[in-house]
Amino acid sequence: MSVSQTIETVTFGCRLNLVESEAMRREAIAQGRSNLVIVNTCAVTAEAVRQAGQTIRRLKREHPGKEIIVTGCAAQTDPQRFAAMPEVSQVLGNAGKAASETWRSESKSHAVQDIMARSPDPLPLVEGVEDHTRAFLGVQTGCDHRCTFCIIPYGRGPSRSVPQDEIVAAAQRLAAQGFREIVLTGVDLTSYGDDLAGRPRLGQLVKTILAAVPDLPRLRLSSVDCIEIDGDLFDAIAHEPRLMPHLHLSLQAGHDLTLKRMGRRHSRRAAIELCANLKRLRPDTTFGADLIAGFPGETDEMFQATLDLIEECDLTYLHVFPFSARPGTPAAKMPALPGAVVKERARLLRDAGDAALAAHLVQHVGRRLSILTERGGTGRAQDFSLVQVGDVPAGLLIEREIVASDGKMLVAAKDFYANF
Repeated sequence: MSVSQTIETVTFGCRLNLVESEAMRREAIAQGRSNLVIVNTCAVTAEAVRQAGQTIRRLKREHPGKEIIVTGCAAQTDPQRFAAMPEVSQVLGNAGKAASETWRSESKSHAVQDIMARSPDPLPLVEGVEDHTRAFLGVQTGCDHRCTFCIIPYGRGPSRSVPQDEIVAAAQRLAAQGFREIVLTGVDLTSYGDDLAGRPRLGQLVKTILAAVPDLPRLRLSSVDCIEIDGDLFDAIAHEPRLMPHLHLSLQAGHDLTLKRMGRRHSRRAAIELCANLKRLRPDTTFGADLIAGFPGETDEMFQATLDLIEECDLTYLHVFPFSARPGTPAAKMPALPGAVVKERARLLRDAGDAALAAHLVQHVGRRLSILTERGGTGRAQDFSLVQVGDVPAGLLIEREIVASDGKMLVAAKDFYANF
């Protein structure tokens, strides 16, 4: 949650939503708007939608004089739900929600367009800042794939990309402002460029940014699809030390039949081989992953295959989602597993993920790491490990020896630090 003047944003869901919330807040301020709460929703799970409604009601009780504008994926896929809430002043769809013209008037009419109609205009660049330390560039949105469990293509529309020259110019500007790390984000980031002239790939974009912004110490990627990693991206991972060695993979499951039922395009073997190849190219690479627990039809054997994938892919940071049937998706029509089974399998995955993270962190004890400091006395190592650094200003790149781990974060020695 962030507050600027009298405009507050409340964000659910993915990193791209956080970036877009910041962009909407800035546009609303630039257009002279005030006394607003912008609620940027997520539609990935039914629980996320429920929490959004609950939060809207709470916000109205706490801020009775403020207008509440609801936007995001849940607003796009189920606008009537939010339009019917007396607490909501306006519902905005995802199309154009961060555009200047959207915020120029105090319209009370709802504005949810057909997101599936591909816009002929280039996607506008969306920028955001987290904790005054790292900058985020939303370089792509939408998805052309149709996983059977996923509602997001209907909330985001077809894949659209920001032209490469705009991204490079933004990266140069952000580096000149002193940001030490830039994160490229999108809904289906590895499909970047499919809709642009010449079809530039994500790897080309990464190499171009690093070449054009030599003073940028760190470039990081958000979630990627393991089957879409292109040759240039493999090469950048292997040879570009400023590209951070951490990839969050959209894996979802570890059994081939489950993956087929999900409509995924990779196999279990492909996921394992990818991680092994990336480790070979750059041994310090670490992996996060999205995993779904209790997909319809998942047997004990199928679940065990997903559980085993944590070790076989050397996964460290997990996002575990108990299966949530989303109306309108094919998986919602499949016979669901009992809720208690889904909940227990999610717990087992999270426990295994916690153990994997602890085992990963303890390997850093005694090493000296490069850390980008954040507020609250913490920072992030290159592999995204969270580090307790003590009373150090945010936004610095420091080197520290790691003296301990509590299983969730590292502890750095309280010694001299320096920019480099």
